[in-house]
Amino acid sequence: MIVERANKLRDMAPLLSVNNLEVVFPLRSGAVSAIRDVSFELAKGERLGIVGESGAGKSVTAFAILNLLSKPGYLAGGSVRFAGNNLATLNEESLRRIRGNQISMIFQDPMMTLNPVLTIGAQMSESLRAHRAISRRQARRIALEKLQAVQIPSAETRLAQYPHELSGGMRQRVVIAIALLSDPQIIIADEPTTALDVTIQAEILQLLLRLCNDFAVGLILITHDLGVVSAVTQRILVMYAGRIVERGRTEEVIRRPLHPYTQGLLAALPEQTLPGQRLQQIPGSMPSLQEIPAGCSFHPRCQYAQAICSQASPELSAKGARAAACHFPLNPAR
Repeated sequence: MIVERANKLRDMAPLLSVNNLEVVFPLRSGAVSAIRDVSFELAKGERLGIVGESGAGKSVTAFAILNLLSKPGYLAGGSVRFAGNNLATLNEESLRRIRGNQISMIFQDPMMTLNPVLTIGAQMSESLRAHRAISRRQARRIALEKLQAVQIPSAETRLAQYPHELSGGMRQRVVIAIALLSDPQIIIADEPTTALDVTIQAEILQLLLRLCNDFAVGLILITHDLGVVSAVTQRILVMYAGRIVERGRTEEVIRRPLHPYTQGLLAALPEQTLPGQRLQQIPGSMPSLQEIPAGCSFHPRCQYAQAICSQASPELSAKGARAAACHFPLNPAR
């Protein structure tokens, strides 16, 4: 009975737990925080979206999870707990056993990810054998299975081809297949459909959704497009200027946004505008890391801002599963 209870508790525990993460980049003008006080959890098989404009801190958060930050950036605080380990404090050798093995990452530009002078088969075999003691024949068999899993036609032929011989959508499928090679527990997808046309984008999103459902893989999907996360994810984190400003279940956030920034992102979706009309946009732009305004960092662009918004930074106040860092939330819980 005690063992059963312990197993249930273990299964209920989050697969990934990020707490109070802070990333700092030292500059000549002084150190700046790229992300501050970022906390969230990911359950087994759960699909989480992180959204925001360029410069919001989405990709930095993803790189911080695996400690892949570009120097001189570094983790200045917080923890990233996975499989009983704090990834923020692991040495490089221990991290290599987790990166690309238990946690895989899909980058937005497959031509920057794939080696142009190696065949698809050679790259996949090399990636597999970096983590497993298997023969080349075994590696080729697994590579073929993963290409078939991502629905690449004539998969065996593709193993002998080079990246430039494939279309953009096909290359992105190969990158996803590589991410699946070691049967990871988590996939982090950083803008995986940005360079693709709408039809191929939909196919890739449906592929990610199916893979998560079939293999119970946890997904962190990073994008600037709330339309994309609405099609795939179960929960959303909205980031602005390095902080989480809203979080909640996807359908609830999209139906009743609490933060004016989330409302602005939703209003900017093309489907919110009638044919022939100008697309709506949030006035102004994301502040640079050196020029984060006092108080609420969004207040210079916010149509609802009042005096307190320029003076005090709002806390991420939670009410049930919803939370927003706003002094005057738009749709407060009744």
